[in-house]
Amino acid sequence: MQARLSRLGTRLTDFTMRWVPDAWVVAVLLSALVWGLAVFAADAPAWTGDVPLPGCAKDRSCGAFDAWSGGIWRLLKLTSQFALALVAAQACATSRPLYGLMGRLAGLANPDRPRQAIVLMALFSASTAYLNWAVNLVMCATFVPIVAARNPKTDFRLLVATAYLGIGVVWHAGLSGSGPLVAATAGNFLVKQGVLQAPLPISETLLAPFNLAYVVFITAVATTTVALLHPQDDDARPLPVARAEALLSPPPPRPEAAELTPAQRLDHLRLLSLLVGGLVLAHLVTRFVREGAAGWDINGYNAAFLGLALVLHDSPRTFLAGCEQGARNAWGIIVQFPLYAGIFGLMTLTPLAAQMTDWIAALGDAHTFPAVVYVLSAVVNYLVPSGGSQFVIEAPYILAAGAQHGLPHGATVLAFAYGDMSTNLIQPFWAIPLLSVTGVAFGEIMGYCLLLFATVSAATLGAVLLMPALF
Repeated sequence: MQARLSRLGTRLTDFTMRWVPDAWVVAVLLSALVWGLAVFAADAPAWTGDVPLPGCAKDRSCGAFDAWSGGIWRLLKLTSQFALALVAAQACATSRPLYGLMGRLAGLANPDRPRQAIVLMALFSASTAYLNWAVNLVMCATFVPIVAARNPKTDFRLLVATAYLGIGVVWHAGLSGSGPLVAATAGNFLVKQGVLQAPLPISETLLAPFNLAYVVFITAVATTTVALLHPQDDDARPLPVARAEALLSPPPPRPEAAELTPAQRLDHLRLLSLLVGGLVLAHLVTRFVREGAAGWDINGYNAAFLGLALVLHDSPRTFLAGCEQGARNAWGIIVQFPLYAGIFGLMTLTPLAAQMTDWIAALGDAHTFPAVVYVLSAVVNYLVPSGGSQFVIEAPYILAAGAQHGLPHGATVLAFAYGDMSTNLIQPFWAIPLLSVTGVAFGEIMGYCLLLFATVSAATLGAVLLMPALF
């Protein structure tokens, strides 16, 4: 069984290497698909409608071109937040304390038993994803070459696919889950629209016993799956140690003070980064004191990791070097996000999003509605791979329909979260930092990701079907 599964993963990966294009091309193809859906499924005019922008946005009657045009710049704030999150997380990951910790962790796996490296990578990815999605993306990209260099018999394609595990299995059920955090924010759009009578505390979503048990369960399922997928020795394709070491990004050595000019001494004066880092962390604490849970949003995360990066680094110079690496990893998000924002416009400025939600919501009943929400969110996530943006699209409809079925709001939000992250496993958008660092094409890991997606989806469907009885 194990040999058959590993061979299937290898064959699927060989197939997807040949047929799956670059992530930017995938975004273009998805844009064309949603454009067609808006025209042929939602009856939107193919170009412009009777009412041009911005008037058509009020009643979602825009033509497809106007909807796309009106959407491409609507997520600029989110783009900058996500880009800064990757930069700050990269700066943290390249600090001397965290980099040293990752080196010690990589040494826990037996080099002669490659499955141990896969299990280690899976647990690392799941743990960091539970803490924060951006930290997961960046720290896994940093950790993969370290593990590959220490474990020269491990299949590198599967190792990279395993590093991507957390963003598709755990993150939206973790502490940075954007749907639950938005619902918990005071004065959020759901409260203003009357969908929620009051903010939904995370004790009913992220910290609910059902969700905590789910995180442990699905992590075990995913880890077991990737361990079984490792090819036999003859079929494995490890990365040569020299190439793995070339991908490493260790912190630079500390310079000798006597060799520095006065300007360079300021560049390497740790007191400066400590002061600024302390101010940023003080800003975060002040937000918590004044805003409570509302301060724990993406801006709060960015402040936390920016402040930690400044405090952890030896000097402003090493901090800026880490930020430079993070900026190189963020370029794909900056370039692709306008395309996904255009998809967002096509869905929200035409009747498409409301129709999709109504079609699928009508299929469920009191027992199956969580599964319906899960499937809906998985489909929409492939078209709009941003949990926060997708929650804005879906939440008013699924929460209202869930209430009609007698389902607690917390259960509906969690079913959304599980579906939103599941198709990340087969969506290249969030793999960009990982692929950029490792030099691996998405097609090279897609076969393994497809098998992992199938296993995790089956397990999650079983879990959400139990929601009405256990939540």
